[in-house]
Amino acid sequence: MHLVDTVFPILAVVVTGWLAGVTGYVPRALGASLTRFAYYVAMPALVFLTIGDETLRKLLDWRFLVAFGGGSLICFGVVMTIARLERGATLGTSTMLGAATSMTNTAFVALPVLKALYGKPGVLAAAVATVFIGALMFPLLVILLEINRVTTSGKIQLKPLVRQIVGNPVILATAFGLAWSVSGLGMPKPMESFFTTLGDALTPCALFAIGLELTLGELRDKLSYYSLLTIVKLVITPLVTYLLSIAIGLNHELAVAAVVCAAVPTAKSAYILAVEYETEKTMVGAVISMSTLLSMITLLAWLSII
Repeated sequence: MHLVDTVFPILAVVVTGWLAGVTGYVPRALGASLTRFAYYVAMPALVFLTIGDETLRKLLDWRFLVAFGGGSLICFGVVMTIARLERGATLGTSTMLGAATSMTNTAFVALPVLKALYGKPGVLAAAVATVFIGALMFPLLVILLEINRVTTSGKIQLKPLVRQIVGNPVILATAFGLAWSVSGLGMPKPMESFFTTLGDALTPCALFAIGLELTLGELRDKLSYYSLLTIVKLVITPLVTYLLSIAIGLNHELAVAAVVCAAVPTAKSAYILAVEYETEKTMVGAVISMSTLLSMITLLAWLSII
């Protein structure tokens, strides 16, 4: 009952946003502004506050990174390899297939869920997972997509890669938070209240925006194909993460955090890449919509199991 009481309000906000969008009560165009505020203001504030108030020792648990990061990379590699060898897909297409099944929305979904479950330790785990996605997975995808584009452009363009890394608000907030933590200055009360006020806006803004922008039209074509990719994202990827957590002896709280981070929907950043490189936009959009919709069931199932 406690689990349902904790998770239900989070999922209910997504449903409320979706209902507001389909009924026209709130314009869908508002979702972009809410997402931008959540991503560039509220989330960095919460990440900075959490990391800046912790010791460096607590931030770097290699076993959590092995469980979550390993699960994501394994599934990405397997899906990409199968697409290349069995389906004869191009490097760009196979890269986006791997991204759709491994790039996870840790910032907008996992972070609010883990904050509700564990408070600051949950936020910290989601922040570390988000940095892994932003600092390793995202650049990896950009490099592969740039290599795929080399046949038309004649050279690999590293400028988008550098821009995405340097300008990522979560990475910047994490870097500043680490610096503040190492400085030992502590968090003054007025400063803590300021960042807390901004950070508290993350959950309602991000989840409502996800629901508001959720569309089901992409799911009509190739439903079985999109369903298979969604199952890999919501079932296989968290399963691999869970098995890795057990294998390396990760403590229960961090194991739950790793599985939650792996079990949330596909990240919107995957769609941004698909649009940027004009590769599998329809497929990625459909998997994001389907995984967002079905994760309301599968996430609760995973939490109940573990």
